[in-house]
Amino acid sequence: MPQRRPCLRPLALAALSAALASACAPTPAAPHAAAPVYSYKVIARHPHDPQAFTQGLIWKDGHLYESTGLNGRSSVRKVELDSGKVLQRTALPEEVFGEGLTDRGEQLLVLSWTNGAGYVLNRADFSFAGIFKYEGEGWGLTRSADTIYMSDGTAQIRLIDPATLRERSRIRVSDHGRAIDQLNELEWVKGEIYANVWQTDKIARIDPKTGNVRAWIDLSGLLREHGTGTRGADVLNGIAYDAAGDRLFVTGKLWPDLFQIELVPPAKAGKR
Repeated sequence: MPQRRPCLRPLALAALSAALASACAPTPAAPHAAAPVYSYKVIARHPHDPQAFTQGLIWKDGHLYESTGLNGRSSVRKVELDSGKVLQRTALPEEVFGEGLTDRGEQLLVLSWTNGAGYVLNRADFSFAGIFKYEGEGWGLTRSADTIYMSDGTAQIRLIDPATLRERSRIRVSDHGRAIDQLNELEWVKGEIYANVWQTDKIARIDPKTGNVRAWIDLSGLLREHGTGTRGADVLNGIAYDAAGDRLFVTGKLWPDLFQIELVPPAKAGKR
């Protein structure tokens, strides 16, 4: 087995500087640690339809609006928070697997998974107002004041023009260089994009300009420890933010509960 060479070998004084430069080059700096991880505190628990395969969730004018998936069961709903009662509902076409949801003023936009088309609905009565097209799959939607953001299950988020519903550009989501894919339901919260990562209990908090993950939210144990039951429940999915009341809501596919949570910084994690 070859012997490890010592950093300094006997050299003439004149060659010492060159030897140090070539044989003892500085060790590369260690990479930055991954983004910090927040935990949570449950503030309130509300009923949620356990038959709703939640895909998109928003808070608008005092109510929740929700899109659900599965072929033949996909819908858009207006929901009362305290009771979980569905106040208004419209079914999507039988062949459509519904996906993410956001609003565009007095209209709602809802994606389909593999049909390459989204639907525009009038929010007042859920009447059909148009179709918009996109390449590839549709997963999640959210919006800022001037941009709609769309996920497609990859590590990319598409930036969509709200007026034309055409793609402007994309950002690549990563945590210190590591691509984060399976991005699903999206929500705009205080200048960040919150994204469910499919099949995990994690939400990524994403810088919308760079795609960098600023922080993670770990919701492990949420339904198991704080819910009314887990039978039949699927994965975590569904984020809604009430900006006026500064309230953050989360739920999951086929969950019997919807939770209002408060984020707990890393230094206080584990004390929920």
